[in-house]
Amino acid sequence: MSLPPEKASELKQLIHQQLSKMDVHGRIREILAETIREELAPDQQQLSTDDLIKALRRRGIIDDVMKELNFVTDSVDQELPSSPKQPVCFTDKQSTLLKKTNIDPTRRYLYLQVLGGKAFLEHLQEPEPLPGQVCSTFTLCLHFRNQRFRSKPVPCACEPDFHDGFLLEVHRESLGDGTRMADSTTMLSISDPIHMVLIKTDIFGETTLVASYFLEWRSVLGSENGVTNLTVELMGVGTESKVAVGILNIKLEMYPALNQTLSQEVVNTQLALERQKTAEKERLFLVYAKQWWREYLQIRPSHSSRLVKIFAQDENGINRPVCSYVKPLRAGRLLDTPRQAARFVNVLGYERAPVIGGGGKQEQWCTLLAFLCRNKGDCEDHANLLCSLLLGYGLEAFVCVGTKAKGVPHAWVMTCGTDGTITFWESLTGHRYIHKSTNPDESPVAEQPKPLYPYRTIGCVFNHQMFLGNCQPSDSVEICIFDLNDESKWKPMSEEAIKSVCAPGATTSLPPFPPLCASTIDASVTSNEIEMQLRLLVSEHRKDLGLTTVWEDQLSYLLSPALASYEFERTTSISAGNEEFQDAIRRAVPDGHTFKGFPIHFVYRNARRAFATCLRSPFCEEIICCRGDQVRLAVRVRVFTYPESACAVWIMFACECAS
Repeated sequence: MSLPPEKASELKQLIHQQLSKMDVHGRIREILAETIREELAPDQQQLSTDDLIKALRRRGIIDDVMKELNFVTDSVDQELPSSPKQPVCFTDKQSTLLKKTNIDPTRRYLYLQVLGGKAFLEHLQEPEPLPGQVCSTFTLCLHFRNQRFRSKPVPCACEPDFHDGFLLEVHRESLGDGTRMADSTTMLSISDPIHMVLIKTDIFGETTLVASYFLEWRSVLGSENGVTNLTVELMGVGTESKVAVGILNIKLEMYPALNQTLSQEVVNTQLALERQKTAEKERLFLVYAKQWWREYLQIRPSHSSRLVKIFAQDENGINRPVCSYVKPLRAGRLLDTPRQAARFVNVLGYERAPVIGGGGKQEQWCTLLAFLCRNKGDCEDHANLLCSLLLGYGLEAFVCVGTKAKGVPHAWVMTCGTDGTITFWESLTGHRYIHKSTNPDESPVAEQPKPLYPYRTIGCVFNHQMFLGNCQPSDSVEICIFDLNDESKWKPMSEEAIKSVCAPGATTSLPPFPPLCASTIDASVTSNEIEMQLRLLVSEHRKDLGLTTVWEDQLSYLLSPALASYEFERTTSISAGNEEFQDAIRRAVPDGHTFKGFPIHFVYRNARRAFATCLRSPFCEEIICCRGDQVRLAVRVRVFTYPESACAVWIMFACECAS
């Protein structure tokens, strides 16, 4: 079989890289020296090739090489549209699974290997999981220059068995000349870090953010052979951001190997200059922010009690300007409309930042990757993501910081229409409210519109380019005038000052925004699984009450349109299809029988937890525990998937029985 020249050169390159990795040349030199010492007779001047081959075979070198270079060909070759090259497969002796990847030899790659973890002392007493036993797991999520990766889940342990490799493309088209392979100097100018987020998933599927780390990868540019090993100490999050949670062993390697490596001194100088430049920009912004705040307090001393949030702490306890948490974010083809984006943000779980002991709310605004990987966050995380998505759709959107009833701090989103319409978006529920300002000077007899929104006060609004403090006499949302261009009502910050620290690439300390990922959940399969589990739970519950259970499959099927209609209404605020559903139910339920139905909505897929919640509703319990003549039960589950494997789960229990 003959290979085309480019295939032959690629094959040679792979073999050469594998031989270099095994240090075959060094081992051959050692064996050659030993053989000359031990086997060369005094009267012999040289060894033959056959003698050398026998010596190498006897010491197992040839067998080792053949094991490493185990090339596999697919029976059907499918070419991916994104790459002109066919996939090449090779096996690694450390892995039992076949690894396959598409490598474009004209591009530069950084191969990041995670070679295990240690000192995760919180799991020191964790017992070894038995085969097939469900246990808590660690998952490592990575983001680098618009590429996202996720490791295989590994059981939580003091020394978690991470063994994953991630092939990161270093040179992207966004740099301009995307056809040329990046050299060392070009890569040294790429300041984007590799953002690593460690997530723990417990046996119930609940996720916890363990650590968030920004890896500076450019040290590999100054290392010999373009390979370096790092020990990364992961720190905790929130109140534990100063406490180490564990260590990861990481190996970085450039593919193809660098023709010319930089000196470590050059790399260190570049990194030091970047840090110095970033520190100076942040210092100047802090000086400006202090001056702005002094001027704001001089307008009215009572402003000191308003929620004007200029800086916020991220999960690592680092203070960042709030404008850096927002950036226009395009969802590609994953979300079609702003209202669908609002629904997506709404189905991401809500969880306040954990705090040890009492003392009120713990502040923690998560970076976007940490929020998406954990799949849940606080109201600020939801508001920042929704504002970013709405900006991506071309709307003039702002995050609002203020309070709800009883003075509870809250964040929500506001959009300003070209006609002056102000719309509030509640990121936790997906609800939208039109704001109509109340005139406080009007006669008390005049009828004032009663606000439907839950917001009471507003201190400031911001997006990626603007920050405005509310300097109206009252900070009440009800009478607030949202003319953001009127500096007598809204005190703006300098857009240049915000740009200096919040614009993309302005400072190396800013985490880049990751792209959204498509859902990995199969909606039909998951719907069926949850439905089967609920049927079993209902049957067991009724059996404990001494009741038999008869399921009516046709009635269950007829509930589907109602669930689809509920989700459509949540997404679009338009109700549709209710007439057909009611007509179908009237036809299905015989005369003299009663029909009862109870729909409920969840954002998680745990059937047992959902069933326990349903039983707490007296209406639902009445259906599940229905007694009477000719009782027929029905249950229908419909899972609607969204990006990042978020989902809306609709469940409807129903029963029919003789009146």
